[in-house]
Amino acid sequence: MTRTLALCADDFGIDAGVSSGIARLAHAQRLTAVSCITTTRRWPDDAKLLEGVPATVDVGLHLNLTEGKPASARLGKIWPRLPALPKLIALAHLGRLPRAALRSELHAQLSAFIGARGEPPRFIDGHQHVHHLPGVRDIVLDMVDHIQPLPAVRSTGRVLGPGWGFKRRVIEGTGGTTLLAALRAHVLPHNAALLGVYDFATANYRGLMQGWLAEVPAEGALLFCHPGDAKSGDGAGDAIAAARRREADYLGSAEFAQDLAAADVALGRVWQAPPSPPPAFSETSRPG
Repeated sequence: MTRTLALCADDFGIDAGVSSGIARLAHAQRLTAVSCITTTRRWPDDAKLLEGVPATVDVGLHLNLTEGKPASARLGKIWPRLPALPKLIALAHLGRLPRAALRSELHAQLSAFIGARGEPPRFIDGHQHVHHLPGVRDIVLDMVDHIQPLPAVRSTGRVLGPGWGFKRRVIEGTGGTTLLAALRAHVLPHNAALLGVYDFATANYRGLMQGWLAEVPAEGALLFCHPGDAKSGDGAGDAIAAARRREADYLGSAEFAQDLAAADVALGRVWQAPPSPPPAFSETSRPG
């Protein structure tokens, strides 16, 4: 039985090379989703690269709380630059995040997306999975509940291998498992499983992909990736620039199509909404 894989390219908008590489793959239908960072100055211009992408490609919002400067003046007064991920995780789990300012920030990033795209995101996730952190997660879920049509949310609660078990467990443990339970409680569409975790140093990206394709469960999975073309200069200091180029080369190749066919996996959407909970019992619903 053919299994379904959603392939989402993260970090669109972070620099020119990343945006151009992702846009090229999206137009070629080598991706099923593009996740966009809207906190950069280049976002409104880069958004134009996604005009006319096939309807099979969902465009979503990649919430950013760890890269560059905030989008909102309110959070900018507290954090002139966004904190590194380890500090953000620590603040989140200690209950020390500036929640009111974070709410303004996340809504500002959503507004920037709608302003450039002219429509709400088809899904929402987080750069470095920040959307699942305590203190951030509830703001995201409340925001999603007020968007129409209802977007999907990337679940980080079931991260499959092979390999990198410690990193996968960290993702689940810092908020992924709790987010998955909340998505079910809110009856929000989400992916049943997540693939794509690795160290960005491994040169054989094809070998990694073949391993991930073998792990796609019957209910499908979402695989996040980070392709990009050579930098144009605005992404100086990108620690995973070489990995981005390797990923882009492979995803655009005939070998990727061959590996999908060999694994009996097809690209497509995998957002699943859990069933609504049964109505609460009341006196008025008691059988006569």
